[in-house]
Amino acid sequence: MELSEKGGIQNNGFVQNEDFEDKEMATSSQEEMPKTCSVDVEPVAVEETVLKPYAGMPKEVLLQFSSQARYRVTREILFWLVIAGAVVLVCATIAIIALSPRCLDWWQASPIYQIYPRSFRDSNMDGNGDLKGIQEKLDHITYLNIKTIWITSFFKSPLKDLGYGAEDFYDIDPIFGSMTDFENLIAAIHDKGLKVIMDLIPNHTSDKHRWFQLSRNRTGKYTDYYIWQDCRQAAGSVIPPNNWVSVFGNSSWEFDDVRKQCYFHQFGKEQPDLNFRNAAVQQEIHDIIKFWLGKGVDGLSFGTVKFLLEATHLRDEPPVNKSQNGESITAYSQLYHDYTTTQVGLHDIVRGFRHTMDEFSREPGRYRFMGSDDDEKEDIEATMMYYGTTFIQEADFPFNFNLINMKNLSGNSVSEAVNSWMQNMPAGKWPNWAVGSPNAARISTRIGKEYINVMNMLLLTLPGTPVTYYGEEIGMENIASENATLPEKSPMQWDGKANAGFTEGNSSWLPVNSDYQSVNVEVQSAWSNSSLGLYRALTVLRNEELPLNRGWLCHVWNDSDVFVYVRELDGMDRVFMMVLNFGQEATTDLQARVPNLPSEAVVRLSTHFSNAGKVVNTKLIKTEMGEGLVLQYKTAKPVHTMEAFQGKCFVAEKACYSKALNLLYVNC
Repeated sequence: MELSEKGGIQNNGFVQNEDFEDKEMATSSQEEMPKTCSVDVEPVAVEETVLKPYAGMPKEVLLQFSSQARYRVTREILFWLVIAGAVVLVCATIAIIALSPRCLDWWQASPIYQIYPRSFRDSNMDGNGDLKGIQEKLDHITYLNIKTIWITSFFKSPLKDLGYGAEDFYDIDPIFGSMTDFENLIAAIHDKGLKVIMDLIPNHTSDKHRWFQLSRNRTGKYTDYYIWQDCRQAAGSVIPPNNWVSVFGNSSWEFDDVRKQCYFHQFGKEQPDLNFRNAAVQQEIHDIIKFWLGKGVDGLSFGTVKFLLEATHLRDEPPVNKSQNGESITAYSQLYHDYTTTQVGLHDIVRGFRHTMDEFSREPGRYRFMGSDDDEKEDIEATMMYYGTTFIQEADFPFNFNLINMKNLSGNSVSEAVNSWMQNMPAGKWPNWAVGSPNAARISTRIGKEYINVMNMLLLTLPGTPVTYYGEEIGMENIASENATLPEKSPMQWDGKANAGFTEGNSSWLPVNSDYQSVNVEVQSAWSNSSLGLYRALTVLRNEELPLNRGWLCHVWNDSDVFVYVRELDGMDRVFMMVLNFGQEATTDLQARVPNLPSEAVVRLSTHFSNAGKVVNTKLIKTEMGEGLVLQYKTAKPVHTMEAFQGKCFVAEKACYSKALNLLYVNC
């Protein structure tokens, strides 16, 4: 091996003499020439160094490895796995959204609590309930696990008809407070995550309303805002245009001394009907709707809408008893009201209300509910028309008073009331139920104290939206009153103090029921086996259990004493069976009614709290008068799939449960 030997020079430091530098450079050029010498070295095998990846390697080294097949292929596999995973995730998300059932809206997911504001809570000691009083008691609503409040009419009014004839649709009656109080109440309701519905009665106004005063004087466009007709005079008395009778009795025509004509009123003479064949009147109502929705109201209940139009030909309505002398007809029930209710064009007006409300529903999460509060009683098909059609919606639901209108109480009558609604309700629509209202006697007065709890159990386990009238959760009773419209409007009973805690003043606008010391919220909150305790337990169960929330309803059995039905959900083996007694003590063999029914079931809830958690034999279910049981059992054969129950099962918002994925889907 040859080695190159290189000479060196001595470093003499820095010298400024240029001659010396030139000489040094010349010498250096000669002395630095390499000298070659030969050295004998034995040959040794030289191993090639193998480079491996290491932490912190520079980019150049990294690139050498990244181009190797084993690293490139692995990288590409991981890349395509990530892409495939992302595609699968997106597709799964789309599939879940496409297959998921529509979420229940706020007006479907919670019971509605109806408040008559003058009787709920008095905040200023004048003896009248008010808006501030409602705000003070919002915690009671949340305590009941309720999310929606329905406040009945509080417009400025002479209160001749308990506030249902408005003097000003844009103002609050001073008895209830001010517009500021209302705005504060709305804010407080929404702060608690609650929703609020209010009443709107568009059919008529008070005779004190500015529109009526202008109309009776034939002022401009207001001349035809109401229904005016000439009246004949004979022997010093006024002869009306026809035999039409008001809901409250006697002629529905009233002579006005100012205009010298008769005006039409379906209710009291202080409540003249608006002329809805006048487009300007319809626009006025649309403006009122916009005003209150703009204030933050979440929904409106339109009352008396079936009275909005009357026949223009003014013919006499046919009497129920054809042999009755026409001059003796004074009661509303004595005529068929073919020309004063549900006239052609009525539903066009209602759809117009819906369209205006939909303008305020476009904001996500701010759907505006619309209800219609018309009780057709015998004509269930006419009631169902307020749902609208498949393509044109009207009300989200017309309020259902079937359970209130029952003429007698039994398992058969309750079954008939429930099936009547479910069988006639249009497909895809949502049911609702009420057992009390401001216009009906309370449960305990109407059918008896012993049935309070079982009626609430029925209300809260049926499919759809339950409506509870204030005080029914504690079993309040009517008071004695000469005025037929007042007994069910007595002050709310909060505690055992003077005036039941309704007011701190000396008196209330109506007397408090004498049972207030034992029937009140404070006492029942501390007593586990109370009507209030059961009501809360039922609302909790309803919120927690999907079959009760949106599952099937199947009618299993009814007789003079009991009504039995199940609530179940596709894909879920847990079933709830309600055995409700509306008659006398009874024993029911459920195994004989339902094939493959398990021999035992667990009592999930009972009107007798001590029975909760017990196991019962389904072949021998004993119930006392007014007792209700919520039974729970498991089965692989739901009732709604059995041929024997076809036509007896109903579902509104169909959904199926996947146990593996723990989610709901629609195609099942």
